[in-house]
Amino acid sequence: MSAPPQGPSIGFWGILSDSKRIINAHSRHFLTLSIIFLLPLSFSLIVYPTLHRLIHRSLITTSHILLHHCIKTNALFFSLLYSLFVFAFSLCAVATITYSVFHGFYGRPVKLVSAVKSIFASFFPLLVTVVVSQFIICSISLVFGVFSFLVVRGIELLIGIRIDYSSPYFIGFSVVLVLAFLFVLVNLQVNWTLLSVVVVAESSWGLKALRRSVGLIKGMKGVALSSLMFFGVFTGMLVWSSLVSTKNWGFVMQIVVASIFLMLILLYNAAANTVMYVYCKAIHGEVAEEFAWEYVRFPFDDDEGKIPHVVSIVHE
Repeated sequence: MSAPPQGPSIGFWGILSDSKRIINAHSRHFLTLSIIFLLPLSFSLIVYPTLHRLIHRSLITTSHILLHHCIKTNALFFSLLYSLFVFAFSLCAVATITYSVFHGFYGRPVKLVSAVKSIFASFFPLLVTVVVSQFIICSISLVFGVFSFLVVRGIELLIGIRIDYSSPYFIGFSVVLVLAFLFVLVNLQVNWTLLSVVVVAESSWGLKALRRSVGLIKGMKGVALSSLMFFGVFTGMLVWSSLVSTKNWGFVMQIVVASIFLMLILLYNAAANTVMYVYCKAIHGEVAEEFAWEYVRFPFDDDEGKIPHVVSIVHE
């Protein structure tokens, strides 16, 4: 018996294209969410490096001890307040955009009130899940740090001399260790690509959501890595552009343009992760089981308005 025909493979650009179609189908809705949650977030990410540099410069140029201490205390308070702001707005943005894209994908009503209400159901599960994931990352970092320390100290005790940290052997060992650490971190980020979507769409959180994301992403790790690199590079370029200082109105326009572009990058990143989640469920046969039909239609047509877009579920 011949094998059943396979549908076309899903690539990153296909997922990005489908994300664009969903956003265009509900353009006013996503524009509103972006202005409420993503624009303040992107603006703060762009402006913060400049503000931090100005505060640091004030600390260097200030000679008065009491004034120096006051500026340092205010800088720490500002950094803490900024971190809380970015963290809270990130969770709210992820919750509302993921909820909207997920419901828009299946042609369900996408309303602003419902999207905002989803924050109440998803905020604390997202918070707990992020804390758990960061704890795992910190634990891995600690393991690498302790391992490198034990290796260095062990060699010093065996040889009986102190290691020259500028020697090519130590530098080579450090490079290998850093590359291994980066490989582990990137692998974790790829496996956790669907983490926020799982929390919002399935009301799962913590370790359960982590395991669920790892299971779903199997077969799509290449696409997830492409997404991570694409959005990571553009986000880094936009934030780095804020470090290149210009004067007067040029600086203001640079901040505005970079904030808008970063807002779009964050929007499409959240949308692409949600679309990828649906395709991962389709690959694992879960969409067919959930909806009991062979095709799941998009709530929009193509550019000519003639051909409906579908997700084909092929059963083996």
